[in-house]
Amino acid sequence: MRRAGVLMPVTSLPSPWGVGTMGAAAREFVDFLVESGQTVWQILPIGPTGFGDSPYQVFSTYAGNPYLIDLDELAAEGLLERSEYEGVSWGDDPLSVDYGELFLGRLPVLERACARLRESRAAELASFCARESAWLEDYALFMAIKDSRDGAPWTSWVDGLRRREPAALDEARRRLAERVDFWKAVQCLFFRQWDRLREYAASAGILLMGDIPIYVAPDSADVWASPEQFQLDERLLPTEVAGCPPDGFAAGGQLWGNPLYDWERMAEDGFSWWVERITYQLRLYDILRIDHFRGFDSYYSIPFGAPDAREGRWREGPGTALFERLRETCGTERLVAEDLGYLTDSVARLREETGLPGMRVLEFAFDSVDGSGSVYLPHSYPRDCVAYVGTHDNDTALGWLSAASPDDASRARDYLGLNEREGEGWGMMRGIWSSVADTAIVQMQDILRLGGEARMNVPSTVGQNWKWRAPAHYATPELAQRLRRQMELCDRAPAAGNR
Repeated sequence: MRRAGVLMPVTSLPSPWGVGTMGAAAREFVDFLVESGQTVWQILPIGPTGFGDSPYQVFSTYAGNPYLIDLDELAAEGLLERSEYEGVSWGDDPLSVDYGELFLGRLPVLERACARLRESRAAELASFCARESAWLEDYALFMAIKDSRDGAPWTSWVDGLRRREPAALDEARRRLAERVDFWKAVQCLFFRQWDRLREYAASAGILLMGDIPIYVAPDSADVWASPEQFQLDERLLPTEVAGCPPDGFAAGGQLWGNPLYDWERMAEDGFSWWVERITYQLRLYDILRIDHFRGFDSYYSIPFGAPDAREGRWREGPGTALFERLRETCGTERLVAEDLGYLTDSVARLREETGLPGMRVLEFAFDSVDGSGSVYLPHSYPRDCVAYVGTHDNDTALGWLSAASPDDASRARDYLGLNEREGEGWGMMRGIWSSVADTAIVQMQDILRLGGEARMNVPSTVGQNWKWRAPAHYATPELAQRLRRQMELCDRAPAAGNR
């Protein structure tokens, strides 16, 4: 079935309280998608962010981000008074997230809501904690210990806590019981709202497409709770870390710093850690994009402590064995492979053998530096793929046209027949909508005709990413009507009976 969708991070929704949330604005966006003939809402990972504010470096692969909890909904339920958050500083620019202000202001407000939740809805909270105990116990204790140590990474904790010695953990649970309970309550609030949002989207016929990073953050409950799953030394420090090799865009490569998996150890128990992780994510989303798919074929391994990625080397990944196990346990029919970047024939074979749809990015099609653009030209797309103008890691359409070399931009204009009357960004979107790709997804920034100032992320940089927010009243009926007309012309609007 031909379908279309929009990439819109939850954080990018408008609200008066510093960041987009899972409240009324999220439901209004679902309504906009319905009115504009869309089927898919793609978001970025929803985990709790830390240093750098990246949703791809979170404290837990299971937990939800406290910033996304809607304060107005908490007030409507009697868990907050509006006066408790109306006077808090949430930043000066409604079009940009101020993570510093969020860090200072959000948790004190949520502490009040969590205290009332424990008082008035103790049974509901206890039921949630029992249902999610497999990950929640470790996560809440991890966060409570971090709080008690001014946010220090777990690798710097005292030996007993770092190595999870039972006596040390028991003492920490007693000493930090109130803070542990707080972090459990935060997650209860988060998933109450997430479940309501997902039900609202489902009732409207909108599929939620999530995104799971291949790696987890070094300072996370995931590594702390399961160190045996990773390539760590006797001090519990990584022996080698993840990244990408040098290329035409980065002479030193990309040094991500994530600990690498011990794939041999994981294979011994049938990849149970991955089965649990993917099974859980498929509870949250209708479609799940797996980031950096090529790392399952072979992964780039960089010595821990290296200044950049030049000293790295490729190592063999788990290959089809992992995906065969996932197919047997939780199914793979709702997974999408992010098969971008440095690819080889073996990566292509792995994707074909797993049966996962891959991705095509239009902005790559005209890149004279990379030289592999032909597979990204719309006339060469296979049906079984997800097509993009650009992802969250790329510039907006107008930003790309402005920043690309004159020759690259000229090729794009000629190939796509771009013109000012239609709008060049809309012409680029039409290029993927009219392709044979089963699914075509565009960034909300491109629909709004925004330039490079609205770019979500520039890889390998920190400080200015993940901040873009849509203005209030952005989703007008006129915009929805224009978008729907394109869906009808390209046969991507869902039939009336399929909603």
